[in-house]
Amino acid sequence: MSLAYFLTPDPLSGRLTGAEAQHAHVKRIAPGESIVLTDGAGLTATITVTRASKEEVVGEVIAHTEVPAPTPRVTVVQAIPKSERAELAVDLAVQAGADEIVPWISHRTIARWPEQKQAKQVEKWQNQAVAAAKQARRAWVPEVRMPVGTRELGSVDKQKLVLHEDAQTSIKDVAFSDDIWLVIGPEGGIGADELQLIGGEPVRLGPEVLRTASAAFAGLCAIGALTGRW
Repeated sequence: MSLAYFLTPDPLSGRLTGAEAQHAHVKRIAPGESIVLTDGAGLTATITVTRASKEEVVGEVIAHTEVPAPTPRVTVVQAIPKSERAELAVDLAVQAGADEIVPWISHRTIARWPEQKQAKQVEKWQNQAVAAAKQARRAWVPEVRMPVGTRELGSVDKQKLVLHEDAQTSIKDVAFSDDIWLVIGPEGGIGADELQLIGGEPVRLGPEVLRTASAAFAGLCAIGALTGRW
C-alpha cells in the first residue's frame, strides 16, 4: 500500500503543522504509521510518526530522496473550462505529470474570469493541483500561473504543441524539445485565426476528439510514453 503524502516546506524536520496536520488528523494518521513529507520541489522524507494531533504531527525521518525534475518539462496551457469541468481538467493534468499549468482565456472560452477575480480562481486551481499531486504521490507540485490571453500566449518563445482535430502531424512524429507548452483549446475549438496568433505546431493524438477536461491528460500520457519522462 502506498504511503500518504503531505506537503511541508521542510520535510527533513519530520514535522507537519497547520492545514496539513489537520488533514493527517482527518486521515486518522497515528503514532507508529509511516507517511511521506514533500516540499513539492523534489525533496521527500519518509517518517515514522511518533506524535499526532490536529495541530501537529511529528515523526522520525527514516529515509529521504531528492527526485529529479521530469525531462522534458511540460507546461499545460488550459483553455478555461466551464466551472464544473475546471476541477477535473486540473486534477487529470496533475495526475498525468504536468509541471506547470497556465489558464488560457481563448477567443472561444465561455467561462470568463473578471480581472478582479482572477487571483481567487488561480488559488482554487492551485489548491486542486496540490490535492491531486498528493493523491498521485508526486514529489513535484505544479504551479498554477496567472491566466494569459491569446496574444500573450503567442509571444511565448517555447515549443508550443497545439492539440487540434484538423492537424496533419501526429504527436508520435514530433521532435520534442526540453521545454514543451501543451496547448489545450476550449470545447468550441481553436479557429484558424487564433491558431495563427498562437504560433504553435498543431498536432493530433488520434481520430477521436477529446473533451477539453481530458485532453491534457491524454497529451501528457503520449509525451510521457514517447520521451524519457516515463
